[in-house]
Amino acid sequence: MTSAAGTDADNDRRNVSDAVGVVVLGACAVWPLLSGAGRDGRPEGVLLAVLAVAAGYAAGRMSGSLWPVAAPCLAGLAGLVLAVTMPAVATGSRFTSPLGHAGAVAALLVLAAGGVCCAAWATPVPALRAGLWTVAAGIVVTGAAMGSAAGCAAGAAVLLCSLAAGRMRRRDAGLVGLALATALVTGTVWALAANALPAGLTTALTGPLTERRVQLWRDALHLARTNSVLGLGPGRFGEVSGATSGAAPPDGRPHSALLQQAAEQGLVGVLLLVAAFCWILYALWRSARSTPVVLTAGAALTALAAVVVVGNALSFTTVSAGAGLLAGVATSRPWAAGLPRS
Repeated sequence: MTSAAGTDADNDRRNVSDAVGVVVLGACAVWPLLSGAGRDGRPEGVLLAVLAVAAGYAAGRMSGSLWPVAAPCLAGLAGLVLAVTMPAVATGSRFTSPLGHAGAVAALLVLAAGGVCCAAWATPVPALRAGLWTVAAGIVVTGAAMGSAAGCAAGAAVLLCSLAAGRMRRRDAGLVGLALATALVTGTVWALAANALPAGLTTALTGPLTERRVQLWRDALHLARTNSVLGLGPGRFGEVSGATSGAAPPDGRPHSALLQQAAEQGLVGVLLLVAAFCWILYALWRSARSTPVVLTAGAALTALAAVVVVGNALSFTTVSAGAGLLAGVATSRPWAAGLPRS
């Protein structure tokens, strides 16, 4: 049983993580306004994404406190429904195009699998847990049936990581591993955009990513280098980039949240994006939920980060809100539980 002193210390640390989150999200909202000031920047999209994350996080904290099992389960099922019914899925060319909505579908499938797996670890009923594992496996199969290879692979990775999380007793090692995995994906994308990888590896990665996407990344990195402090201004990549005038339908984005931040908001924007992810990992580390729930949510958010770094998923409000919701549920403190952290 947790002592009163231990509970007070845990609450103090959770308050610190909440305060850090307020500062980071506040900075993410203020910097686009400064970056775009006087240069026809359009920060509305960034502000909407920040608001969606904050609203989703608050909703997750409240719903996770009241319904620690039902909240992530319903959130996961809602993500699955959104992925299946997304309008772009019905239009084959937009869904299958590497510059289409495939990233958003993959992101929603990842969040759906993560939510259901969190619910499986949150329930004390063995039969219900087994049923939720089956639902999570069904989400992975659904991704394959929809033709979303990224969603299927990422969802399967989340499911496997969640099953493995039950054998881990220390969450810090798991979270460090997830942070290193994210750093590896991020560094690879940056190196590919900088043409700093060996020729064979560059060719192998360019194939599935498509030459068009890599061309956009390289143009974004070039613009970031020439506007390293303030960036171009939010929403201005499509106006300045020469790569958006190609044969593929342009949407004014480089299809990488990392490189879009670098090009439009400069080095400060990149640091804020990294700080937001590090804050989520820190909040998970300090969470009162069990280690399997925390690591499952961390695995889902890491898989989402990989999708975001190589795609355009954060441009969809449902994805931003879903990420905040999952993080909020995993950092909530169930009222009826008084559960000690393990």
